[in-house]
Amino acid sequence: MVKTHSAFFNIATLALLGFMGCQQQAEQTSSQPITEATPAEADGPENSSSGEAEIDAAIAELDPADQAEARSQKFCAVMTTSRLGSMGTPLKLEVNGQPVFVCCAGCKSKATKNPDATLATVAKLKAENSGGQK
Repeated sequence: MVKTHSAFFNIATLALLGFMGCQQQAEQTSSQPITEATPAEADGPENSSSGEAEIDAAIAELDPADQAEARSQKFCAVMTTSRLGSMGTPLKLEVNGQPVFVCCAGCKSKATKNPDATLATVAKLKAENSGGQK
Protein backbone atom coordinates (compact mmCIF):
# COMPACT_ATOMS: atom_id res chain seq x y z
CA MET A 1 0.00 0.00 0.00
CA VAL A 2 2.81 2.42 0.89
CA LYS A 3 4.71 1.58 -2.31
CA THR A 4 1.61 2.17 -4.42
CA HIS A 5 0.93 5.50 -2.73
CA SER A 6 4.56 6.57 -3.16
CA ALA A 7 4.62 5.60 -6.84
CA PHE A 8 1.35 7.43 -7.51
CA PHE A 9 2.68 10.53 -5.74
CA ASN A 10 5.88 10.48 -7.81
CA ILE A 11 4.00 10.09 -11.10
CA ALA A 12 1.50 12.81 -10.18
CA THR A 13 4.32 15.16 -9.18
CA LEU A 14 6.19 14.64 -12.45
CA ALA A 15 3.03 15.15 -14.49
CA LEU A 16 2.20 18.33 -12.61
CA LEU A 17 5.71 19.73 -13.05
CA GLY A 18 5.64 19.02 -16.77
CA PHE A 19 2.24 20.63 -17.19
CA MET A 20 3.11 23.70 -15.13
CA GLY A 21 6.34 24.61 -16.95
CA CYS A 22 5.03 27.63 -18.82
CA GLN A 23 2.45 28.43 -16.16
CA GLN A 24 5.19 28.84 -13.53
CA GLN A 25 7.04 31.27 -15.78
CA ALA A 26 3.87 33.26 -16.29
CA GLU A 27 3.06 33.26 -12.57
CA GLN A 28 6.56 34.37 -11.64
CA THR A 29 5.89 37.63 -13.41
CA SER A 30 2.30 37.95 -12.24
CA SER A 31 3.17 40.77 -9.83
CA GLN A 32 4.81 42.67 -12.68
CA PRO A 33 2.81 44.50 -15.34
CA ILE A 34 2.69 42.97 -18.79
CA THR A 35 5.56 44.49 -20.74
CA GLU A 36 6.69 44.37 -24.30
CA ALA A 37 9.85 42.63 -25.42
CA THR A 38 12.92 44.68 -26.09
CA PRO A 39 15.23 43.91 -29.00
CA ALA A 40 17.90 42.63 -26.59
CA GLU A 41 15.42 40.19 -25.05
CA ALA A 42 14.25 39.06 -28.47
CA ASP A 43 17.71 37.87 -29.56
CA GLY A 44 17.32 34.40 -28.05
CA PRO A 45 18.02 31.03 -29.62
CA GLU A 46 14.57 30.90 -31.20
CA ASN A 47 15.71 33.70 -33.52
CA SER A 48 18.45 31.60 -35.14
CA SER A 49 17.82 30.37 -38.67
CA SER A 50 16.77 26.91 -37.44
CA GLY A 51 14.56 28.54 -34.78
CA GLU A 52 12.95 30.72 -37.43
CA ALA A 53 12.13 27.64 -39.51
CA GLU A 54 10.43 26.01 -36.51
CA ILE A 55 8.53 29.22 -35.73
CA ASP A 56 7.42 29.56 -39.36
CA ALA A 57 6.26 25.92 -39.41
CA ALA A 58 4.26 26.36 -36.19
CA ILE A 59 2.60 29.56 -37.40
CA ALA A 60 1.86 27.92 -40.78
CA GLU A 61 -0.48 25.54 -38.94
CA LEU A 62 -2.87 28.46 -38.29
CA ASP A 63 -5.52 29.63 -40.75
CA PRO A 64 -4.09 32.15 -43.26
CA ALA A 65 -5.82 35.15 -41.66
CA ASP A 66 -4.62 34.03 -38.23
CA GLN A 67 -1.08 33.62 -39.57
CA ALA A 68 -1.03 37.29 -40.55
CA GLU A 69 -2.37 38.32 -37.14
CA ALA A 70 0.16 36.15 -35.29
CA ARG A 71 3.04 37.47 -37.40
CA SER A 72 2.00 41.06 -36.73
CA GLN A 73 1.88 40.36 -32.97
CA LYS A 74 5.13 38.30 -33.11
CA PHE A 75 5.42 37.75 -29.32
CA CYS A 76 3.15 36.16 -26.71
CA ALA A 77 0.67 38.59 -25.15
CA VAL A 78 1.68 37.39 -21.66
CA MET A 79 5.30 36.25 -21.86
CA THR A 80 6.39 39.03 -24.17
CA THR A 81 9.89 37.62 -24.61
CA SER A 82 8.49 34.36 -26.03
CA ARG A 83 8.14 34.31 -29.82
CA LEU A 84 4.83 33.01 -31.07
CA GLY A 85 5.55 29.60 -32.58
CA SER A 86 8.64 28.92 -30.46
CA MET A 87 6.58 26.56 -28.25
CA GLY A 88 4.46 25.03 -31.00
CA THR A 89 1.35 26.36 -32.69
CA PRO A 90 0.25 29.59 -30.97
CA LEU A 91 -3.14 29.60 -29.28
CA LYS A 92 -5.71 32.10 -30.51
CA LEU A 93 -7.98 33.75 -27.94
CA GLU A 94 -10.83 36.21 -28.28
CA VAL A 95 -10.33 39.05 -25.78
CA ASN A 96 -13.15 41.59 -25.85
CA GLY A 97 -13.89 40.50 -29.42
CA GLN A 98 -10.30 40.94 -30.62
CA PRO A 99 -7.85 38.19 -31.62
CA VAL A 100 -4.97 37.65 -29.22
CA PHE A 101 -2.27 35.00 -29.51
CA VAL A 102 -0.39 33.36 -26.66
CA CYS A 103 2.54 30.97 -26.78
CA CYS A 104 1.01 28.16 -24.72
CA ALA A 105 -1.97 27.02 -22.65
CA GLY A 106 -0.26 28.24 -19.47
CA CYS A 107 -0.60 31.86 -20.65
CA LYS A 108 -4.29 31.61 -21.57
CA SER A 109 -5.78 32.35 -18.13
CA LYS A 110 -3.44 35.27 -17.48
CA ALA A 111 -4.31 36.84 -20.83
CA THR A 112 -8.04 36.64 -20.11
CA LYS A 113 -7.72 37.68 -16.46
CA ASN A 114 -6.88 41.30 -17.31
CA PRO A 115 -8.25 41.92 -20.81
CA ASP A 116 -7.47 45.64 -20.96
CA ALA A 117 -3.80 45.10 -20.14
CA THR A 118 -3.62 42.19 -22.59
CA LEU A 119 -5.08 44.25 -25.43
CA ALA A 120 -2.75 47.15 -24.62
CA THR A 121 0.22 44.77 -24.75
CA VAL A 122 -0.90 43.35 -28.09
CA ALA A 123 -1.30 46.87 -29.51
CA LYS A 124 2.25 47.73 -28.38
CA LEU A 125 3.64 44.51 -29.82
CA LYS A 126 1.96 45.11 -33.18
CA ALA A 127 3.10 48.76 -33.28
CA GLU A 128 6.68 47.78 -32.46
CA ASN A 129 6.74 44.99 -35.01
CA SER A 130 5.25 47.08 -37.81
CA GLY A 131 7.65 49.97 -37.13
CA GLY A 132 10.62 48.15 -38.61
CA GLN A 133 8.74 46.74 -41.60
CA LYS A 134 7.43 48.58 -44.64
